Amino acid sequence: MTTTDSQLLLDIGLSGSMSRDDLIVTRANRAAVMLVERWPEWPGPFVIVAGPPGSGKTHLATIWREEAGARACDPAQLTAADLDAAQAGQPILIDGVEPGAFDEATLFHIMNAVRTGGGGLLMTSAHWPGAWQVRTPDLRSRIQAATTVEIDEPDDELLIGVMTKLFADRQIAVDASVIRYVASRIERSLASARMIVERLDKASLARKAKITRAFAAAFVREYDDNQGEFGF
Repeated sequence: MTTTDSQLLLDIGLSGSMSRDDLIVTRANRAAVMLVERWPEWPGPFVIVAGPPGSGKTHLATIWREEAGARACDPAQLTAADLDAAQAGQPILIDGVEPGAFDEATLFHIMNAVRTGGGGLLMTSAHWPGAWQVRTPDLRSRIQAATTVEIDEPDDELLIGVMTKLFADRQIAVDASVIRYVASRIERSLASARMIVERLDKASLARKAKITRAFAAAFVREYDDNQGEFGF
């Protein structure tokens, strides 16, 4: 699964909704949410949100983009138009920075323009900034000066909240104890939560069975026996 696929799987809601109401906040992401939502009262002009694939970075970034009226920029193809927007004071979003996969000179100029133009810059990445392989000393200094916050691996509360929402979106009534049981036995990622809800839904429809504790237990055992592949 690619990083892009993971981001799409993560940012939850079957309709792909990225609204604030759809953002589930727990200990795992609370610090990042609180920092981003402080806009425009940030500690500085640059904020970086780092976290594993499927942790909610894109969802949080989308909420901020809409709130701040930010320009969304492709990290792999930063353009002169992006620089012009920063110089004009428009907030800038660069979502999904990958190590070595961005033009350092353009990013450096954008960061300088954000500072002088009075806007803000939010960057997200699955990698801590120290692993971005930045070769330009001045750019490395700018990035090191950014306020960086990490989103942790999903905790039980977040996985349960996500799965509860996904089942509700499908109009499926599943007991809370069943959701807790499944959440405690799957890979700790929101992509896995999304996948298992989809597969449980399909399996219950195919077998014309309600998603009970026994049904879910058999499903999870089948998953384990197939070493991570769903046999249902």
